[in-house]
Amino acid sequence: MQTDLSIGAMILGASGVVQLIMLILLLASVFSWAVMEKKRRQYQALDQENQFFEKRFWSGVELEQLFHTLEKHSPPPGSLEAIFQHGYRQFRYLYDQQTLTIDAGLDATERGLRAAYNRQMDTLESLLSLLATIGSTSPYVGLLGTVWGIMTAFQGLASTQQATLAMVAPGIAEALIATAMGLFAAIPAVIAYNSFTQRVEQFGSNYDAFIEDFMGLLQRQALVVRGEND
Repeated sequence: MQTDLSIGAMILGASGVVQLIMLILLLASVFSWAVMEKKRRQYQALDQENQFFEKRFWSGVELEQLFHTLEKHSPPPGSLEAIFQHGYRQFRYLYDQQTLTIDAGLDATERGLRAAYNRQMDTLESLLSLLATIGSTSPYVGLLGTVWGIMTAFQGLASTQQATLAMVAPGIAEALIATAMGLFAAIPAVIAYNSFTQRVEQFGSNYDAFIEDFMGLLQRQALVVRGEND
């Protein structure tokens, strides 16, 4: 009698525990691909938003005018515009306080910008830890399924008079599918995590440079704003 060694037959013929592990790995793979697509779209949209904002920011428009134009809508989470709006709003508030010195106001504004920067970076990094978790644990979950399947196969041999390779091969083959599924879930997640982490670092470097440039402009604007309020 010829044994059916097709993947579908081996999955259906696996023990309940191994099938459960395969289902977990399949769900982990689907979830990781959904996260990858979501983050890809998020970063692509942010690239476009940031480029558009930077063109307006460096177009020579007055910061006050730019702020009043942008504050009519909520900035995209994780964007340069969100950092700008928060920083300039705090800048205006601080320099309306006549008791603050210019240096104290600038220091407080920079702290506010850094706090906004951290919030935007948290948005950019969201869900990446899940990709890292799937990438690091899936091979071990698959290995657990393989070990369990091989144990089940050898336990079945204990009740036979004569063990042959043909008898043990199907059980071992179906158990090894769990390892393959673990790798299938882990490899794309690890590649995506490394790629997205690099993208986040690029965003962070860009945001750091923007804050430095923005603070330079605010230092020059501080006396003007204070003069308008006097």
